[in-house]
Amino acid sequence: MNEKYYKQIHFYGRLWMFCALLLFIAIPLTISLSLDAWPTFGEFIKGYLPILTLFGPIAIIEILTYSPMLGVGGTYLGFITGNLSNLKVPCAINAMQNAEVTPGSDEAEVVSTIAVGTSATVTIFILFLGVVGFSQIMPILNSETLAPAFANLLPSLFGGLAVVFIAKNVKIAVVPIIVALTLFVIYPGIPVSILIPLEALISIGVAWYLYKKGKI
Repeated sequence: MNEKYYKQIHFYGRLWMFCALLLFIAIPLTISLSLDAWPTFGEFIKGYLPILTLFGPIAIIEILTYSPMLGVGGTYLGFITGNLSNLKVPCAINAMQNAEVTPGSDEAEVVSTIAVGTSATVTIFILFLGVVGFSQIMPILNSETLAPAFANLLPSLFGGLAVVFIAKNVKIAVVPIIVALTLFVIYPGIPVSILIPLEALISIGVAWYLYKKGKI
């Protein structure tokens, strides 16, 4: 990729990130302006700090973890459209694997950006259809027959992805899996903001140790 490409991606990516932030605050700001109802500083901090404590570390970890996978264009698209871990990242990884490209390469940059963009477009289309026909499909979605499927949708998605990556290098995966399962048994309610960075550090440490020993 030439320098001009990345400059354009960063320019438009930052522009649309800024626009997205404006849209995020547009509704509460409009309500406050219309009704002249503004939270006090104390009330704002009281509501803001718990959210920052929970999602702040997750946001930082997601940027550090997902950006190398998605590339520049995919990162901007993914963080603007959202739902990275559930949809954008799996789509990008699957597309790069099918295209047999190496993450971080110029080819992966293109494939990832197209995959994330396609995923976002399809998601919007499906949501549009869902909104239009929501009243018709609600009884089906809430049926007892489909309830077990929806309850296990996320585990099945990440389970399928996990099998692919674990199979590539079982040696690295064993220790992080054991640690994660042990933590869940001891403390089932462990916050994701603690578990994700902890598992990432453990995985890096195991990989470094095995590499130094010449086992991988």
